Amino acid sequence: MIVCPNCNHPNPDGAVQCEACYTPLPATASCPNCGATVQSDAAFCGQCGYNLHFGATPTVASTGAVNPVPAPVVAPDLMMQLLQPDVLQVAPPANPPVSAPVTPEPEVYIPSVLTSAPAPVVVVQEQAVYVPSVPAPVAPEPAVYIPPVLTPPPAPVAPEPEVYIPPVLTPEPVAVAVPESEPYIPPAYVPQIDPISIPEVTPVAPSGKVATTQLQQVVARLFHVQANQEIELPQNLSVVHIGKPNDRVPPDIDVSGFANSEIVSRIHADIRIEGDACYIEDAGSSNGTYINNLPLLPGNRHRLRPGDRISLGKGDLVTFLFQLS
Repeated sequence: MIVCPNCNHPNPDGAVQCEACYTPLPATASCPNCGATVQSDAAFCGQCGYNLHFGATPTVASTGAVNPVPAPVVAPDLMMQLLQPDVLQVAPPANPPVSAPVTPEPEVYIPSVLTSAPAPVVVVQEQAVYVPSVPAPVAPEPAVYIPPVLTPPPAPVAPEPEVYIPPVLTPEPVAVAVPESEPYIPPAYVPQIDPISIPEVTPVAPSGKVATTQLQQVVARLFHVQANQEIELPQNLSVVHIGKPNDRVPPDIDVSGFANSEIVSRIHADIRIEGDACYIEDAGSSNGTYINNLPLLPGNRHRLRPGDRISLGKGDLVTFLFQLS
C-alpha cells in the first residue's frame, strides 16, 4: 500500500498516481532483508530497520558490455522461523542426538536494486464547453377548414284556434221577505236589596194598627278562637289594620294582648270594607296570613265570608273566625 504524500490517501501497490488527488506517487522497491515495500529514496526499511544504503557502490560506466547483475540472495527471515512449531526445540526428544558444533554462517552482502523513478504522469482535465441548445424548428400545423353547421329554419307554428266559452248565466236573486223585527221592550226594573240591610216586617196587629218598618244593620266581627273573645270591626273605617303597636301604622285591632302574639308582625294584615263586602290582604308580614289553612299570597286579597278561618302566622296559634251578625 502506497500512501499519497499530498492527501494521505492509501493507494494499492504498483499505483503510479494518487486515486484521490492525481498526484504522482514516489517509486517503490523491496527491502533486501525482509521483502517489505519501501520507497526507492528511503534510507532505512520501515519494517525491519535495515540500512538500504549499506555497501552501495557508485556505478562505473564502461565501454564494453554491461556485467550481468547477480541474482539477489534473500536471507532467511528470522521472524518466520520463530513462528514454526517447536523451532526452539524446547521439548526434549526421546533420543536426544549429539549436537555437532555449529559454525556461524558468513554474512552475504546483497546490493540494493536501483530502479529508475517513473516519469510523472500529467493529467489533463477536460474543460466543459458550453454549447447552447437550439430548439428544433417546429413546422406549423396546416389550417383545417371546418365548414359551418347549417341549421334549418324553424318550421312555422300554426296558431291555436280560439275556443268560444259561453258565459255562465246566473239566476237573478230572489227577494226574500224579511219579517219585521219586534220592538225591544226592556225588562221591568227590579230594585236590588242590600244583603247586609234586610228590612224586617212586623206582623200586623189584630187591633188594626200598622207598625213601622225598621232596618237592621249587619255588623262584622272577628271571634278569637284561643281566647274565646269577639272583636267588632269599626264601622266608620274603610280599612281596618290588624297588628301590634308601632310608630308607622297604629293597629285598629291590637293582638299584642293575646297569647303567642310574638309571631304576629306589627303591621300584619288589613281588612278593607267596600260596600257590603269585606276583603282581607296580607300587609307584608314575616310569618304570613292563612285563610282556611291556605296561605294568602302578598298582593292578593280574599273576600271574607261567614265562617272563614283567619290565622295570623304559622302554626294556627293566633286564629280568628269571621262572623256577621
